[in-house]
Amino acid sequence: EMTGNSDMRLDGCILEEDIEVSLAELCSACEVHAEYIIALVDEGILDPVGRETGDWRFAGASLRRAQVARRLQRDLGVNLAGAALVLDLMDELRRLQARLDRVV
Repeated sequence: EMTGNSDMRLDGCILEEDIEVSLAELCSACEVHAEYIIALVDEGILDPVGRETGDWRFAGASLRRAQVARRLQRDLGVNLAGAALVLDLMDELRRLQARLDRVV
């Protein structure tokens, strides 16, 4: 079950920040096995809430991060460490752009 706005679609590009999804929901939306999501967590790409994998909850932004990581691997042959770096740099660019937008 999803919390938040229940009519949000997981396969869309935009998810509200307050939406949380389970491991199974994230796997389904990204069309990957749980082992892939667990690897993303191990690499620091995703940061679930919960101690056990069965209890994990992921923020809505995790869907975008998992999809970008998957595309980087599939389309560009980037390993998980490289995908983590790219995602961190993309996040930093967004933060800097938001800061710049506030100044201008």
